[in-house]
Amino acid sequence: MTLSCSPSLEEVQLCRDKSSGNIYAMKKLKKSEMVVKGQVEHVRSERNLLAEVGSHCIVKLYYSFQDAEYLYLIMEYLPGGDMMTLLMREDTLTENVARFYIAETVLAIESIHKHNYIHRDIKPDNLLLDKNGHMKLSDFGLCKPIDCTKLSTLNEDEPMTDENLRESMDIDYSLPDTANGRRWRSPNEQLQHWQKNRRKLAFSTVGTPDYIAPEVLLKKGYGVECDWWSLGAIMYEMLVGYPPFYSDDPITTCRKIVHWRSYLKFPENPRLSPEAKDLICRFLCDVDHRIGSGGADQIKAHPWFHGVEWDKLYEMEAAFKPQVNDELDTQNFQKFDEVNPAPARTGSGSSRKMIPNSKDLSFVGYTYKNFEAVKGLRQSAGLGRSSSFTSQPSESASDTADMDSSAEPNGSDTHMRTVSSADHMMQ
Repeated sequence: MTLSCSPSLEEVQLCRDKSSGNIYAMKKLKKSEMVVKGQVEHVRSERNLLAEVGSHCIVKLYYSFQDAEYLYLIMEYLPGGDMMTLLMREDTLTENVARFYIAETVLAIESIHKHNYIHRDIKPDNLLLDKNGHMKLSDFGLCKPIDCTKLSTLNEDEPMTDENLRESMDIDYSLPDTANGRRWRSPNEQLQHWQKNRRKLAFSTVGTPDYIAPEVLLKKGYGVECDWWSLGAIMYEMLVGYPPFYSDDPITTCRKIVHWRSYLKFPENPRLSPEAKDLICRFLCDVDHRIGSGGADQIKAHPWFHGVEWDKLYEMEAAFKPQVNDELDTQNFQKFDEVNPAPARTGSGSSRKMIPNSKDLSFVGYTYKNFEAVKGLRQSAGLGRSSSFTSQPSESASDTADMDSSAEPNGSDTHMRTVSSADHMMQ
């Protein structure tokens, strides 16, 4: 069953280990596309972060392996859906519910910053809910080690032409040729337009830049602070119903973000508490004054979080409990018709020779097995027998083993299968 299918590089499927019966989410990335589009370092960073950061606040990685055509990440399946879906259903969240999920996101972002990574793509789509309603951060395809973020600078006071904005978007957005965005007659009109187009924007090849920090758009040298800006934009959307700089065209959105001082406004309804407005304004400001620049403890100490028991968040009942009927339940993900499904492949033949060995060398060392996580999963399921995966940990696997085609999910030697269904789901 396909959970998400990107028009660019990746696909996520729900699958089952035929030996243990465990359910996983399998992220599948086409190697040739990533090489052509210069995504090799991003892919490596995603795999490395998932392998290094052992936090209950982020999606857990169990295995990674590859065959001649694809890379595979085998991760835990979170059936509660994503924050984007929750916001589409609820329009806005109460401050109590928003406080719970913003707090859990703070912990998730803090956990990756402590390992010297920047996520760079914090948005509601990447905040997933488990069966109990607790949030976990996902999709690290744009993450970067902190020491890789030294970029050329652009004067913030320089007039921002469409061409400048196109050149400045260095994190995999392509922008359409559109004129200036419309002027909204009222906040309600802006809200209605956002609700109508939210899902379409999220899964288009264009994407939405609504959560990107201005220093990233300006190609300034940026650090972990850009993730806190994104969290501020999400908090605004949770409480107001749409992002703070939303426009009906991405170029105008980018222009508003760069000139945030002129465009950050709060509508009269819904009415936010003074503490909520203050925190949003301290997220959505220049880097030097942005809360979180001195660490997550600055954020935790803000008055809006008064009473939050940070060390017990994941032990208490979640603010929202999704309806999940069984381990294969996908009702919290939107249905869609798969476009141009890949043709069936076999484990041998010409299809396995499509990618030159030089491209395979870009992914040497990709194979990984999380022994502790797999052991814990077996124990929780009451299973004592060995897993059927053939991949080995990268520390001990040879280059030849790393290229072993026996791990191919659709090949004859694998013990992993995707769950078939007439319904395709989009995350």
